[in-house]
Amino acid sequence: MKEVLLVGFGAVGALYSLVFKRSGLARVTAVARSNYSIVRDQGVHFKSQKFGEIRDWKPDRLCGSVASAADQAYDYVIVTTKAVPELKRTPEILSPLLSPEYTKRFSQPTYVLLQNGLNVERDLHDAIHKLDKGKPSIIGTALYVGTNLAAGNVVEHNNVERLSLGVYRHDDHTTTENSADEASLLQDLGSILQQGGSAITIVPEIQRVKFSKNFWNLCFASFATLTGYTLPSLFRGPPASHGEQYEPYVYPITAELVQQHSLPAIKATMKELLSLGHAMGFPDSSDGLPSSTATTIFENTAGLHRVPDSSHVPSMLLDARRSQPMEVEVIVGEVVRMGKQYKVDMPHVEMLYALLLVKQNQILGRIAALSRQEPCLREVNESTWA
Repeated sequence: MKEVLLVGFGAVGALYSLVFKRSGLARVTAVARSNYSIVRDQGVHFKSQKFGEIRDWKPDRLCGSVASAADQAYDYVIVTTKAVPELKRTPEILSPLLSPEYTKRFSQPTYVLLQNGLNVERDLHDAIHKLDKGKPSIIGTALYVGTNLAAGNVVEHNNVERLSLGVYRHDDHTTTENSADEASLLQDLGSILQQGGSAITIVPEIQRVKFSKNFWNLCFASFATLTGYTLPSLFRGPPASHGEQYEPYVYPITAELVQQHSLPAIKATMKELLSLGHAMGFPDSSDGLPSSTATTIFENTAGLHRVPDSSHVPSMLLDARRSQPMEVEVIVGEVVRMGKQYKVDMPHVEMLYALLLVKQNQILGRIAALSRQEPCLREVNESTWA
C-alpha cells in the first residue's frame, strides 16, 4: 500500500481521492480546508457519469490542514489547489512538509501537481532543492476533467477524465526519453491511477503536452472570461424551433462580424502560441508541437459548442463570476514572460493578459478588503472545470 496525501479537496481533489482509494493500492489522507467540517460529518456525494453515484464517501483520513497531516511519511503528495501565486505559492501551501522538523524525520515524497498552467512546478522544485535532501522528485500533469463542486460536499462529474503524466525536468524540455528510474516511477503511479479507473497516458516529455493544453485555456477561457459569455456565443446557431431554448448563441444580426473579427482574433492568438512553442524547441511533429495543433483545437472546440446541449463553463469564467482569484499568471502571464524570454512577439496574448490583470486586480482587492474585516481569509478554492 502506498501512502498518498492529497492537498486540496475541491472537485478535482475529491475526485482523485476517490480514484486513489478505488485502486485498492493506496491509503489516502486528504487535506480539506473550507469544507472540512461538512466532509467530516457527511462525507462526499459524487454524481459522476464515469464513476457512478456514490454517497457518504470519505478518504481513509481527513485533515483540516497540511500541518496536521505532516505526521507521517508519504510516497506521493498530490497537489490539486489552484495555482494563484499572487496569493500563495505552492511551497507556502506545502511548508509543513518542507520544514526542518519534517525533513529530519521523513524522506521527501514524490510531488504530483494536478494544476493548470505552465511552469507551476518551478517554485516547488527550487524549494526542495534548497533542502539538500536529494534530487527533487516532481511529476507534472496535463489534466482534462469535467467536474464541479456543486456544494461543499457534492461533486458533479461528467464522463471526461484523462491525465497525462511526465517527470518534471527543471529547465529541460528537450529530453524525450524516460530513464529507467523515471519510467519506473511513472509506471508505479500510473498503475495505481489506472487501477482506480483513471485514463492515464505516460509521456517522455510533459512540458510540450502541458503547452498544448494551455492553448485552450489561454485562448478560449480568456475570451469567455473577458466577455462574460460561454463558448456557444462564438459557435452555436439560434434555436431551430420555438420549443427549443438555450443561451447564448450567435445572433444573426451581427454573426458575420463575429466571423470576420472575433474568430480570426482567436486563431491569431493560437498562431502566436505556436510560434513561441517552436522557438522553445518543440518540434513541428506529432511528438512535439505540430502546426496543426491550433486548427485541431479550434475545430474540436467549435464542434463541442455548436450543439444545443453545450453547457460547459471554463474554470476562469466560473472564478470571475464568483469573484474568486483566477489562474491568470500561470495560464497567460507565464506565456507573456516566456515570449519575452524567447523574443517572440505576442500582441494578442499580451492584450488578453493586460485586460485580465484588471479583473484579477479588482478581485484580489475585494478579497484584501474582506480579509481586513474578517481576519480568517478564506482559502483559495481548487480548480473545478479543468
